[in-house]
Amino acid sequence: MDSVQNNQPEMAKHARVQVAHPMLAIMGMLIGGFVGMFSETSLNIALPQLMTQLNVSTATIQWLVTGYMLMVGVVLPLSSIITKWFTTRQVILFALIDFIVGAVISASAPGFGVLLFGRMIQGIATGLILPLMFTVAMQIFPPYKLGAAMGMVGLVIMFAPALGPTLAGLILGVASWRWIFWLFVPLLVIAFIFAVTSLKNIAEVTRPKVDFLSIILSTIGFGSLVLGVSFASDRGWGSGIVIGALVLGIVVLAWYTHRQLTVEKPILNLRAFAIPGFRIGTILVMIDFGIILSAMYLLPMYIQKGLLVPVALTGIIMFPGGIVNAIVSALSGRLYDHIGARIPVRIGFIILMIGALMLALTSTHSAIWYVILAHVTLMVGAPLAMSPSQTHGLNALTGPIAADGSAIMNTFEQVVGAIGTAIATSLLGIGQAAYLAKGTTNAAGAFVNGAHYGFYFTFILALIGFLIALRLPKAER
Repeated sequence: MDSVQNNQPEMAKHARVQVAHPMLAIMGMLIGGFVGMFSETSLNIALPQLMTQLNVSTATIQWLVTGYMLMVGVVLPLSSIITKWFTTRQVILFALIDFIVGAVISASAPGFGVLLFGRMIQGIATGLILPLMFTVAMQIFPPYKLGAAMGMVGLVIMFAPALGPTLAGLILGVASWRWIFWLFVPLLVIAFIFAVTSLKNIAEVTRPKVDFLSIILSTIGFGSLVLGVSFASDRGWGSGIVIGALVLGIVVLAWYTHRQLTVEKPILNLRAFAIPGFRIGTILVMIDFGIILSAMYLLPMYIQKGLLVPVALTGIIMFPGGIVNAIVSALSGRLYDHIGARIPVRIGFIILMIGALMLALTSTHSAIWYVILAHVTLMVGAPLAMSPSQTHGLNALTGPIAADGSAIMNTFEQVVGAIGTAIATSLLGIGQAAYLAKGTTNAAGAFVNGAHYGFYFTFILALIGFLIALRLPKAER
């Protein structure tokens, strides 16, 4: 590594903020971010069981996923102003305590309402941790290690959602769904200890004037958009409440965007989108995240309700994909250091198209090995496109605006993830209804047909991602 460092320009040898042990400094955030992202998909495999135990419909149970991401999407745009009012340590320690409280509430929930409340409290914590994880990594690691560092962060972002169904499936095979949340607590306590002992403050607390109108517009805009799409899965896209929520969300977000571009000190500096590298990187990250969350929402339910596989075995089936995801996530960051984003991102989206098409061709009698192969294919493509896209986008920002980059990227990533999951749920219902309209009563066949609708949506997202990736530059420094 010394030889690599010696070949770098003098400026590239030093981090923006000098920290004695960068890995220890960021470890608490990595564990907290892992638990946060793990939480986004860990319940997916338990949703069929929860529907029965809590006596709710598919459209209602999806709120355990979209409600969580809704809170993440609401908090993320505020992370930039929060870090200007409070120190890095204060924000992270509060987030970890908040997450522990939310996990305990969820684990002890007597019904759906309290469970959803606990999930939304957890969403607040994830919304605080995610952008700081990126920002701190960009500050404490030297530029020549940046690709590897962002690959490590990408490992958390991609591996945790992929591993969620596997661990949750194993837990559900021997215990109640409540133990999924109890599992979070010791991990978060460890993260808290790392944060107390090693995390340093990396940004100056300036306490600028707070634009409360922007906060209100952000909350209403992003919230209405996610609510509208989520209600569509239950009420249909032509419903008045759906159309009203979507229109309100779009109008308020347009107002919010205009305000962020015109006020002197915006809550979320959307001027970053004027920089081509950041704009393309962020769009690619959004699409990739929409793919992974929509597919990870559909796949565990397809295995259980379409192939009629027990929940514990479902987790085992998804384990190889999780392992492959971890390996590729670790390698993709290093690929960026050597060849840039162009090649790995394009290849990643091509592989994602293949994996989505494989899943769209499944049936009620598909072989287990084929489903595993399709899942593994997705888990190769998603991280291969994710980490280089993130690093390409964030590396395009310099100066004060760089601090807003991760908040912007993570905000839109989570909002698109919530919308993607809600659209997949809606398409699942449409596909089931279309199959049952033929006069058949085959519930497994109907569910598989609905899942196909969702997987075609995943394929379209991957195709769009590939077309946008064609605009990545040939060479990067």
